[in-house]
Amino acid sequence: MKLANNKILITGGASGIGLGFTERFIHEGNTVIICGRRESVLKEVADKYPLVITKVCDLSNETERVELYNWIAAEHPDLNVLVNNAGIQQWMGVDSEDFFERAKAEIVTNIEAPLHLISLFVKLDALTTIINVTSGLAFAPFAKIPVYSATKAFLRSFTQSLRYLLRENIEVIEAIPPALNTDLGGVGLHTQAPPVSEFIESIFQQLKDEKTELTFGTTETRANASAEELKAYFNMMNPA
Repeated sequence: MKLANNKILITGGASGIGLGFTERFIHEGNTVIICGRRESVLKEVADKYPLVITKVCDLSNETERVELYNWIAAEHPDLNVLVNNAGIQQWMGVDSEDFFERAKAEIVTNIEAPLHLISLFVKLDALTTIINVTSGLAFAPFAKIPVYSATKAFLRSFTQSLRYLLRENIEVIEAIPPALNTDLGGVGLHTQAPPVSEFIESIFQQLKDEKTELTFGTTETRANASAEELKAYFNMMNPA
């Protein structure tokens, strides 16, 4: 994809990896729209980056997803890049009393929302690029976050099919982060992980190199691993 002069929607663009994308796309000379549930967090980003356009939207709500698309189609019909970044991560076991309710929340946000948004935004004549943010856990799951890992495996598989289905006119890119130092899943869980800035720097170099599967650190290894190597990686993450 071209890195400048785009109009880009980034879901969950006010924190974590999404904020990293927001800051770098601004730096590259793009118009960036971010959406999220918390107006106060969106305002913090807009105060720091006055050119950022914000939209409050709860992506777990189907009606609000449709309203988001209708607003974009009416106010920003020249939007040409969709970044499906928003996601939630639940640490839980299947024996937890609220397991199913929390699992449904992950499935709605991590699977249903990006699929719905894609089905809507491909109607935009200007759309040229879709970026889906998956995870290294798509290759080998971490059992303490079983549903999150499964949702990312789903999204990776869907992204591969989507790239084929849209190959004539829309570029489909997968960004595959490892664990990074963000608050995903809870504050303080990933403090030993690499910073988002290093991930973003690597991702944008790969975009410049016109790659469509963007890896970093351990996800580069996992993306090229054999079945036996992935089994060993699973055993390492999930010791008996």
